[in-house]
Amino acid sequence: MWNFFIKISLNISLVVTLLTLLILRALNLTPPIIVFEIVSIIAFIPVVIGAIASLKEREISVDFLAIVALVFAYLAREWYSAAFINLMLSSARIFDLWTQRRSENLIKGLLKYRPEKVKIQKDGSYEIKKVEDVEINDIVIIEVGGRIPIDGIVISGQASVDESTLTGESVPKVKKEGDYVYSSTLNISGSLFVKTKKIANESTLAKIISLVEASSLKKSKTIKMVHVFTRWYVIATLVGAVIIYLFTGNLTLVLAILLVVCADDIAVSVPLTFTAAISSAAKQGILIKSSDVLESMATIDTFITDKTGTLTFGKPKIVSVETFGDVSSESFLKNIGIAESNSSHPISKSIVDYVEERKVIIPEVSNFNETPGEGIEVTDGKDKIIAGKIEFVIEKVEKLDSEQIKRLNKHVHSGHSIVLVAVNKRVQGFIVFEDEIRPSAKTMITKTRLLGTKLWIMLTGDNHIVAKKVADSVGIDRFETNLTPKDKPDFIEKIKKERKGTIAMIGDGVNDAAALAIADISFAMGVVGSDVAINAADVALMNDDLMKIPESIILARKTRAIVLQCFGIWGVTNIVGLSLVAFGVLTPTGAATYNFLTDFIPIFNALRIGINKS
Repeated sequence: MWNFFIKISLNISLVVTLLTLLILRALNLTPPIIVFEIVSIIAFIPVVIGAIASLKEREISVDFLAIVALVFAYLAREWYSAAFINLMLSSARIFDLWTQRRSENLIKGLLKYRPEKVKIQKDGSYEIKKVEDVEINDIVIIEVGGRIPIDGIVISGQASVDESTLTGESVPKVKKEGDYVYSSTLNISGSLFVKTKKIANESTLAKIISLVEASSLKKSKTIKMVHVFTRWYVIATLVGAVIIYLFTGNLTLVLAILLVVCADDIAVSVPLTFTAAISSAAKQGILIKSSDVLESMATIDTFITDKTGTLTFGKPKIVSVETFGDVSSESFLKNIGIAESNSSHPISKSIVDYVEERKVIIPEVSNFNETPGEGIEVTDGKDKIIAGKIEFVIEKVEKLDSEQIKRLNKHVHSGHSIVLVAVNKRVQGFIVFEDEIRPSAKTMITKTRLLGTKLWIMLTGDNHIVAKKVADSVGIDRFETNLTPKDKPDFIEKIKKERKGTIAMIGDGVNDAAALAIADISFAMGVVGSDVAINAADVALMNDDLMKIPESIILARKTRAIVLQCFGIWGVTNIVGLSLVAFGVLTPTGAATYNFLTDFIPIFNALRIGINKS
């Protein structure tokens, strides 16, 4: 921190001093020339330091060009021109320091949401602890108006919690017993007793801060290209200046040319554009892992999406429960509850909730085997219970009679999903459910098409009829059915060979982690509280708002446009400046003034970046 303040203070002092001297000169209150000489030489020191630092990194920066221009100015005793050069360079260093500071400020802005001290319930009383000292299973008391310091589960109380610091959503959520709460969120009303599940440095907030820090270190192809461009630009300019001097012998002309082209506005404005864009996205609950990812998002050609929990809410609604023969409803619910109780699949959770709501007790079992995307087999005493897709269960049980098949087909053909249950190879019945489609899914897909996406593909473990119903509702071009989690990465590899454009995958970040890792760009939905999801995706959406996807693409397009504009502005201002020098309109002092004024145009242009929700 002190290093930053020292650097920024010195550069601001230089800017103020140089600007004061130049204003006094413009008002014909010219200070003694010795003052210009001393200030210009002092200002020369950080330029040399910058050039040496670049050399250590094996880079040739515009500081070399500035050194040459300043040396020429000093030799020609153009102290006013030297003052303008140093004014421009000091101002550029301030912007560069500020660019670096933006990422640090975003991190500090997140850290301020974590309380330093917390109230812990202990032995019927309470004690105050530092947040770093809170341990797993500690009971934290969250009072009204307090920030939640850790990730944990509510064990008592009810409160309205604002999660906008993580998700960008302004509408508070009601939290009660059994609900999960996250660090940095705000308790608006009520009080909670929360059992700690993640300590401070492992919380959702800590994970986000780590991601933001990492993103600031990764450079995009454009930023790398800017560094290469700067290197060759400096070399070409120096060679050109030497050639012009050899042909003309006019030191004043060479100095004026150097003063026009001696600038690092591109070197500052391009990284600033990416930093500002990533910071803006983070504030809206969109975590972009690097500027390289942001750059690639502008070129997405194909979207591949999971169905459950992405296009749908991922909270299957049970439509009906049907049993065969003399199997009682209670016995059936108990058996399916036993089968599904150890699975983390959204369907399993819905079934268990359904069973528990009907006061059916689900005993624990130790012998549990799940085939991802297919079904579950458990042993309860002497009974072997199988639950899952129709095909998975039928392969392992006695044949169904015609009436049972007829009842199953009735629901399958209506577009519903089925979980079939068998005990000891005898089918007992099935549960019929459906997963509600997100209202924003169709709008999101339509908007991405307007932004240039040519193909939408849906992957699902459901059957053809269920998949077609969803695909037709939201506007999917192609869908693949009856896929297991292992099949999805293979399919993405196949699509990457078929299509040349950028391929993006949308999933939940947990079941789809492997598929997300293979896609060119990956979006993980609703990743709050999920380390796996945050790690798996290139773009982590803190909530389940599908419209964040086109917003991200719009931001990427805007970033690309602003970067191109910065290059365009730089090119035009240099051409105009050199033309004015060639026609004798600009002297070295005029060239330095022109350079100083035009350098800020691309930098201010970069600051226009931000989330566009239109």
